[in-house]
Amino acid sequence: MNEQLNTVTPHSRATHWKPHRCFLRSSIPRDLSDWLLDRESLTLRLQQLCPGISPRGFRVQVLSQMQAMPRLDETQALAMQPREMAVIRQVLLMCGRQPWVYARTVIPVSSLRGKLQQLTGLGTRPLGGVLFADPGMRRGTVELAEILPGQAVFAAATAHTQHQPASIWGRRSVFWLSGKPLLVSEIFLPDFPAASPMLPGWRGG
Repeated sequence: MNEQLNTVTPHSRATHWKPHRCFLRSSIPRDLSDWLLDRESLTLRLQQLCPGISPRGFRVQVLSQMQAMPRLDETQALAMQPREMAVIRQVLLMCGRQPWVYARTVIPVSSLRGKLQQLTGLGTRPLGGVLFADPGMRRGTVELAEILPGQAVFAAATAHTQHQPASIWGRRSVFWLSGKPLLVSEIFLPDFPAASPMLPGWRGG
């Protein structure tokens, strides 16, 4: 399973991530825009939404975690050295038995000190709970992308979904803990109830 999730074939196209300000609001799916542009914790928001939909509640399903070579666009986003390795963690954020979000975290090996070293032992604990609990955490620009079949991210994100959509949307940001970067990508899957209203107290950004 791990090999399948990390394989990039010669025919896999790169996903074109762009800062959110480069998108017209009208070009983003209306029911997803608030979720894509919200700068607060996605984990917390999903945890609050899920119990009303599934009594099984919210959980994290770990797909893989290993040291590997990031994709070129990830290396560039993190300003990594050529051929520098990273710890790559891939999970599904689940509501009951339904996968709602595919998340991919890339932590450069050079960042694996102090607080970031602890992130390699998360297991099934959500990363967002750690990031947003740290008062010194900084978050970079939110980048968005419409992800299409034939792109490596699309294949990895939809590997555990029951049907293949025409496209999916995702966002990513570089976070800094103790001055060390990591990249978090969050891809919304076909079973995600995108039309669910914003919860009180949440704001887009």
